[in-house]
Amino acid sequence: MHKTLYPLKFTPILKDKIWGGTKLKTLLNKASDLPNIGESWEISDVEGDVSIVSNGDLKGQPLKHLLETYKDQLIGGKNYKIFGNKFPLLIKFIDAKEDLSIQLHPNDELAAKRHNSFGKTEMWYTLQADEGSNLIVGFNQDMTPEKYLSHLENKTLTEIVNFDKVKEGDTYFIEVGRIHAIGAGVMVAEIQQTSDITYRVYDWDRVDDEGNERELHNDLAIDAFDFNMPDNFRVNYSKEKNQSNQMVSCPYFTTNYIEVNGLLKKENNKDSFFIYICVEGSAIITANGISEDLKKGETLLIPAALEHYEINSKKATLLEVYV
Repeated sequence: MHKTLYPLKFTPILKDKIWGGTKLKTLLNKASDLPNIGESWEISDVEGDVSIVSNGDLKGQPLKHLLETYKDQLIGGKNYKIFGNKFPLLIKFIDAKEDLSIQLHPNDELAAKRHNSFGKTEMWYTLQADEGSNLIVGFNQDMTPEKYLSHLENKTLTEIVNFDKVKEGDTYFIEVGRIHAIGAGVMVAEIQQTSDITYRVYDWDRVDDEGNERELHNDLAIDAFDFNMPDNFRVNYSKEKNQSNQMVSCPYFTTNYIEVNGLLKKENNKDSFFIYICVEGSAIITANGISEDLKKGETLLIPAALEHYEINSKKATLLEVYV
């Protein structure tokens, strides 16, 4: 007999990165001895990095085992028909002490053909940004493959990419095929398809402790570009209190912005799981008579079978995600 589902939390999977810093420890309270934490994988079903439940009766269970056991009760009927025993989203926090590589991601078709993977449509919500920090998103001029390759060869890529000054709350939708990079001094919450396929095209000529440059993927990347994308990557959204304000809605996920002040009663009529990412303050989420604290820098999963739940907070800002 299966144990009753409840609001689930998971142990973060922390990643040491050449460009990582200390903000995930100091600002989001991630405990680690790693010197340069670049990423905290909050909910992951990527092979080799599967999240483990950290609370309640199912503590110690891998996300993959939950999905195999509870199926549509965990992620919803329509999602289970599409994804089966593969959780469809990867949730991360990213701290860029230094610039990340300039990169892009393949679409579903190319990723399936080359890597037996989903594509990697994603979005960023800026949690914190040092004064003068930038994101690279898209090109600053009309682009052709020939012009792009010429700048790549001449190491003048930074002349043609678009630098966007960024501040807390700024949100970007990064579709597959769009060139992008998180700049130094920026910390984001990232919501994406379950995929770890990245094509690096430029890494600022930096080397690791042994003098080696990181691998680039320019032969693969050129076919993954969409050079005709409109500049529609900046996300405008409302901030009406105690309601879900839509930020991004695409075939892969919907993300809403919620400022909670008081008691918010929620009804799940989406036939989907819900993920809550706390980006400011703290809240208590209650379902099935079980309550869980959700503090800044924490993430929680409401299984699809939980049709009614409550969010209670004096003041909290949450990102609400479902498929």
